[in-house]
Amino acid sequence: MNTTIPVTLLTGFLGSGKTTVLNRLLKRMPLTAVVMNEFGEVGLDHQLLEETRGPLALLSGGCVCCQIQGALAPTLKNLWMARDKGDLPPYERLIIETTGIADPAPIIDTLVSERWLAARHKLDGIVTTVDAVFGPDQFDAHFEAQRQAAMADRLLLTKTDLATPEALERVLERLAGLNPAAPVLTVTQGEVAPEAILGAAGTVEAGPRRWLAANRYRPARLFGSAPAPDHAGRIRAFSLTFDEPLDREGVAAALEMLVAFRSKNLLRMKAILNLIGEDRPTVLHGVQHVMYPPTQLEAWPDEDRSSRFVFIVSDLEEEFVARLLHDFTQAARPGGPRSH
Repeated sequence: MNTTIPVTLLTGFLGSGKTTVLNRLLKRMPLTAVVMNEFGEVGLDHQLLEETRGPLALLSGGCVCCQIQGALAPTLKNLWMARDKGDLPPYERLIIETTGIADPAPIIDTLVSERWLAARHKLDGIVTTVDAVFGPDQFDAHFEAQRQAAMADRLLLTKTDLATPEALERVLERLAGLNPAAPVLTVTQGEVAPEAILGAAGTVEAGPRRWLAANRYRPARLFGSAPAPDHAGRIRAFSLTFDEPLDREGVAAALEMLVAFRSKNLLRMKAILNLIGEDRPTVLHGVQHVMYPPTQLEAWPDEDRSSRFVFIVSDLEEEFVARLLHDFTQAARPGGPRSH
C-alpha cells in the first residue's frame, strides 16, 4: 500500500471535550488509526474510547511535545509497517490526540522533518476544541490554551448547550482575536460531521485568496503597532501587503532571521508572493521553526498582484516583523516595495 495517510492533529485544553469528539468521529470513520498521548503514569482516556476498527497506540508518561516526542516517529512507523504487511486493518487516516497542555508544533515538525514519515503521511489539519463555558477563563489563566487555538485550522466550540449567550459572545470574541481565519464549528455532545474537519488545513490550489484569508487579519503598521485584538495582548494576528514585486533573496533572508531568533514566537505564517522575475505566484507556509518548501501556483487567482503575508505570533511585536520584511526586501532591491 503506497497511499499517503492524512493525519489530523486533535488538540484542546484540559476538559474541552477532545475524547468525546474523537468517540463520535470514530463511529463515522471506522478505518481510523488513533495515537493518544496522555499525561501521567497511568493512561485513562483510551478506556473511554468505544470500539473502533482502527488500531490504537497509547503514548503515556508525558506529553507528545516533550518527554515522549521521540516515541512518536517509531510509533507511526510501526503502525504503517503493520498496516502494510496486513497485520493491522488497512486504516485510511490517522488522528493524533494530544494532551490538554501540548504544543502542536513539535508534532508537526516530526511529520514534516522525518523523511520516512513525510513520504507516507501528510498533515491534514489541526483541529482544536474550545470550551464555550470556560474557554475565556482558560485563555486568561493558561497561555497554552491560547496557543492551541491560535494554531488551529478548525475550532470546535464545545458545551454550547451549557453556555449563556453572554459566554458565547465572549468566547467568540476571543477566538476572533486569536485566530481570525479559522472556521468555528459548534459541537453538541461531541457530534461533528467528519467532512467538517477532514482536509481542515485546506489547499491553496482550491482557492488561494480563501486559503490566505488576509482580509480577516488586521493590517500591520510599520510605525506604531495597533493594540492586539485579544485581551491579554500576547497573541497578535495581522497581515502585511507589499504592492511591488519582492526580491526572493530578501524575503528568504528576513524569514530565516525570524525563524532563527524568534521561532517560538511564530505560531503561523502564510503568504502568497509576487517575486521579481516570476510570472506565477509563490506560496509560503510555516509553523514556528517548520517552514514548508515554497510552491508555485499555475496562475494568479485574480488581477491583484500584491504580495500578502498573514501572521499569528505570540509575545512578538508586529512592528518588528513588518520592519524586518520591509528592510530586508528593500535592501535586496534598491527602490524596493512600498508596504502598508
